[in-house]
Amino acid sequence: MKVALAQIAPVLLDRDSTLAKVLAAIHAAGDQGAKLVAFGETLVPAYPVWLGRTDAARFNAADQKKLHALYLDQGVRIDTSAAAHDLSPVCQAARERGIAVVLGVAERAHDRGGQSLYCSRVFISGEDTVAAAAGSILSVHRKLMPTYEERLAWAIGDAHGLVTHPVGPFTVGALNCWENWMPLPRAALYAQGETLHIALWPGCRRNTIDITRMLALEGRSYVLSVSSIIREQDIPPGIPHRARIAAPGEVLNDGGSCIAGPDGAWIVEPVVGREEIIVADLDEARVREERQNFDPAGHYSRPDALRLFVDRRRHRTARFVD
Repeated sequence: MKVALAQIAPVLLDRDSTLAKVLAAIHAAGDQGAKLVAFGETLVPAYPVWLGRTDAARFNAADQKKLHALYLDQGVRIDTSAAAHDLSPVCQAARERGIAVVLGVAERAHDRGGQSLYCSRVFISGEDTVAAAAGSILSVHRKLMPTYEERLAWAIGDAHGLVTHPVGPFTVGALNCWENWMPLPRAALYAQGETLHIALWPGCRRNTIDITRMLALEGRSYVLSVSSIIREQDIPPGIPHRARIAAPGEVLNDGGSCIAGPDGAWIVEPVVGREEIIVADLDEARVREERQNFDPAGHYSRPDALRLFVDRRRHRTARFVD
């Protein structure tokens, strides 16, 4: 199966302009025959790069309130019960091109009051199945634990989206950034038969260079690490405190998207410093070959001694009975 990593830059804090780039990347991946295309962590409307550059931990700071309000305004609303939502054009493109889409967004969650953001991974189907039509949002996974200063921008998620989905011959799972370092979420995906793992990153080679091969060796699966890039030129002139966020010509996130095979060998080494649609052909039989000597949820597991409990209920603030 042919897959694509869309290493692109957002138009920082501009949801609609960034979504236009996402649509262009979906069509570019489709033109090359890809059946799945993946994008970086919170690409839409951007990873909050300003947190570490504007002393964001100052309590009740007016500049941080202004930036956070803008982030909320540009957050992605996903209400699949509505006739249309912010990702409707992406769903339509997935349906038209027959391509599954894995997209990182800052989700403005309607089921949690609509005023907090979650680092979410959205999985959109590329073909009709018994359960859902092509272009359907199959799952939304909210990052279990934002990392370090990310907690100043994102709320804490739950395990509702710890699921896998079939795409062609593969069973696909995905985690956001440092969730990929958490053994138990990985084990939850392995237990569901994962054979193709997608790791979403904000964009840095140092994040992907070691863990991508490690995940492939542990899971005996293909691993796609997909990153964004963010350069000073990707920050629109009107963004508050722009000069504090990036110096002229500076590269804040340099990419690092890459692919490892189920033996841990590189298929595509980390791509750094440029926007690119990275395409590769994956042979699912290679997974079965590597599972001969190690299968983390099969013959090499010991459920009689060690088992994992996962609460996949969506956590909500209130339950109303009328």
